[in-house]
Amino acid sequence: MKIEGFELRRVGLPLVSPFRTSFSTQTARDILLVKAVTDQAEGWGECVTLGDPLYSPEYTDGAADIMKRYFIQAIADVTDATGVGQALHKFKGHPMAKAALETAVLDAELRAEGRSFGRELGSVRDVVPCGVSVGIMDSIPELLDAVGGYIDEGYVRIKLKIEPGWDIEAVRAVRERFGDDVQLQVDANTAYTLRDARHLAKLDDFDLLLIEQPLEEEDIVGHADLAKMLKTPICLDESVTSAQTAAAAIRLGATSVINIKPGRVGGYLEARRIHDLAVAAGVPVWCGGMLESGIGRAANIALASLPGFTLPGDVSSSSRFYKTDITEPWVMEDGHLTVPTGPGLGVAPIPELLEEFTTSVEWIAV
Repeated sequence: MKIEGFELRRVGLPLVSPFRTSFSTQTARDILLVKAVTDQAEGWGECVTLGDPLYSPEYTDGAADIMKRYFIQAIADVTDATGVGQALHKFKGHPMAKAALETAVLDAELRAEGRSFGRELGSVRDVVPCGVSVGIMDSIPELLDAVGGYIDEGYVRIKLKIEPGWDIEAVRAVRERFGDDVQLQVDANTAYTLRDARHLAKLDDFDLLLIEQPLEEEDIVGHADLAKMLKTPICLDESVTSAQTAAAAIRLGATSVINIKPGRVGGYLEARRIHDLAVAAGVPVWCGGMLESGIGRAANIALASLPGFTLPGDVSSSSRFYKTDITEPWVMEDGHLTVPTGPGLGVAPIPELLEEFTTSVEWIAV
């Protein structure tokens, strides 16, 4: 397969409601889509960066710049997706930009060969369970209304975003209203320090699946210390940037669950390596989300169908975040989404919708 060039397309999608975390509030997504054009097929990838470097050091303008300035020409002679990571390894950082390019090349490769993303990664399921991420709200009644709506829709797991001042009482209210049968977990997005350990231990009363990334991403030792102080399992997100960091965290006892976000770790091939490592270590994993469009969501659903993904992930319906998606919408049935089986990602943007939401397009030949 010979790469001819890449199209970098910016797409603006408004959210159905503001999504607030401990580090930002999003009302719309400025998505960078990457289309790989080869002599055999075309493929799509989605860069999951935010507009500002708040979740990670990467941001969307920077990702587009690093692709144009360094990455695209560096992979000009690559003939398959496995070569992308090898060619880009010499460049430090920027895993989300690397992941978008690798995904686009992998999608093109698989479309040309008639193989699905799920089959390539090692899928063992036809459907995957859907969890939903619930942002920080202005009031407890607003939170309860939102959670009740998601439970009524059929979501099998609820994740509450938390921060200091919005944690214990919010979790208590959800538990009291909806009972112990609801699978419930919380996500701090690095909002706490080890000094908060006694406070975080109060979450042990609520039988949570896990607490996700309570401390700063570099504080692996702190997470290991915190894990000894809590009954609630610690799950790492931002701290896991590769199979190597995952192995270190497991060895140190810093995590007993891993949230795998393909963009954060450099792509779906590295995500599979982390999955395999975790399975060998007996550590459950689940698939995180970054408010992806239907393109990124398709790839995440395929990843979540691997055998080690034993907890429901953030693989929700398109309608959770978008009134209109750029692909055919992902629609949940009985709390599950169907794993795509068509060639490559199994989906593609709808041309009319892609055009409607596009804000810029740039072609880079190789």
